[in-house]
Amino acid sequence: MSLCFSFNGFTLHSTKGQRYKARIFSQCINQGQVISIPNSLSFDRFEFSKSFEFRRHRFSPIGASATTVDETTSSSFRNKNPKDINIVVVGSTGYIGKFVVTELVNRGFNTIAIARERSGIRGRSSKEETLNQLKGANVCFSDVTDLGKLEESLESLGVPIDVVVSCLASRNGGVKDSWKIDYEATKHSLVAGRKSGASHFVLLSAICVQKPLLEFQRAKLKFEAELMEEANKDKGFTYSIVRPTAFFKSLGGQVELVKDGKPYVMFGDGKLCACKPISEQDLASFIADCVLNKDKINRILPIGGPGKSLTPLEQGEMLFRLLGKEPKFLKVPIGIMDFAIWVLDSLVKVFPAMEDAAEFGKIGRYYAAESMLLLDPETGEYSAEKTPSYGKDTLEDFFDKVLREGMAGQELGEQTIF
Repeated sequence: MSLCFSFNGFTLHSTKGQRYKARIFSQCINQGQVISIPNSLSFDRFEFSKSFEFRRHRFSPIGASATTVDETTSSSFRNKNPKDINIVVVGSTGYIGKFVVTELVNRGFNTIAIARERSGIRGRSSKEETLNQLKGANVCFSDVTDLGKLEESLESLGVPIDVVVSCLASRNGGVKDSWKIDYEATKHSLVAGRKSGASHFVLLSAICVQKPLLEFQRAKLKFEAELMEEANKDKGFTYSIVRPTAFFKSLGGQVELVKDGKPYVMFGDGKLCACKPISEQDLASFIADCVLNKDKINRILPIGGPGKSLTPLEQGEMLFRLLGKEPKFLKVPIGIMDFAIWVLDSLVKVFPAMEDAAEFGKIGRYYAAESMLLLDPETGEYSAEKTPSYGKDTLEDFFDKVLREGMAGQELGEQTIF
């Protein structure tokens, strides 16, 4: 069992980590788009410090498939002051999760961040570093992959939970990890949250699930379906499913290379796909909006950043323009990836342990050719015009900053698949 500390309340304990890398598709993630991949979490138990701020109320336990919810809990939290709204964030130490926690804290919500004791890229961050990263939140070290432990952690808080925000996502997109995190751990968060009184669930998903060819997409969709079914069964329970486009950091992997005089690598003619990238801060703000905004209740919400959509070719041209250099591109035939995937799929039949390597190849191929834009159901085509925009941060400003300051803090880490 563990303990609990905090900056303005309490915290708890845990452990874990992993990784993968394959240079052959190394530029695909930079010209394509990446999934937000926070972290899996793990922990044990805790105690409260005297500074714990939450009001302690009694509430009835609620199962994930409950048909009713206490009306005062479900209908009244949106009418409370933010300081009286208790929000649990899972995946809080991930790339987007950290920004979401900060945004919720800045808006005055009582924020409980679930985290691993050793968090961050391959568990580099210590408990103390995690507490520092999540300042203002009550940090609870527990394990989202263990339903019993997660339920015990939330129940031991002694307060009702109003909202669960999930920023969980597979660390690498592997087959087993996808189902363990994108489906099972996220489902645990729903079940445990409902049992502790949560009447709203905000899910960070991904826009690419609209064309599910990969394992992590299928896992996400399975949970999305069950989340919507939960709301259908219980009218006192609501959800908001956020499907963002590309993140800035997933497009910044070639900045240093180009700055050093290397060519910008792209597949085909650089126009196979496009995206409307969104910054982590703008996305965190949109997710926080989903807590109280009634127009975001029980909706799937695709969201991109401001401005026009950009192809890899346009991203490369932008980078060279900022550097004041003549554009220099290396065009790689997409067929190379198709051949590599065929080889890997063949090897999996003989060596089943290679299933993740084959899946990574498919992920690379997907992001090299599929746009991170809304897929128009009427035309079957990706539509930049129909992809909603939000925020003020632009990719050009991000590139300019990275050219001056480097990619520190933007590492893909365990998400570095290509």
